[in-house]
Amino acid sequence: MTATGKGFAALGNHPGKLFAAIGGLSELLGGLGLALGLLTPLAAAALIGVMINAMATVTGAHGLWETDGGVEYNVCIAVAALAVAAIGPGRLAVDRFFRWGTGGWAEAACALGLGVVAAAIPLSL
Repeated sequence: MTATGKGFAALGNHPGKLFAAIGGLSELLGGLGLALGLLTPLAAAALIGVMINAMATVTGAHGLWETDGGVEYNVCIAVAALAVAAIGPGRLAVDRFFRWGTGGWAEAACALGLGVVAAAIPLSL
């Protein structure tokens, strides 16, 4: 955590350890949420936010393709998370009992909007 915190601090996120913990938890909980189909729009928003932040701070300067260190991989993860929010988590998901468990435009818009806001906050500090 210390080394990752130093990396985040070098990118301009102070305190680095706090932002490293937030980023790590966002990736972990967002991934688990999508895998389990639990709070799918929020899980997608967490992953979208982390990927936008990664694109803006690390990979954006390297162009599009992953072979050059570009944004390709980050875009793929963000689009996949947005797609899951839009089409719904599936029949075996925990969310199937809730209104947002079917997916749709509102869920996708919520995931994208919250992801953009979640990325904008640390980028503006």
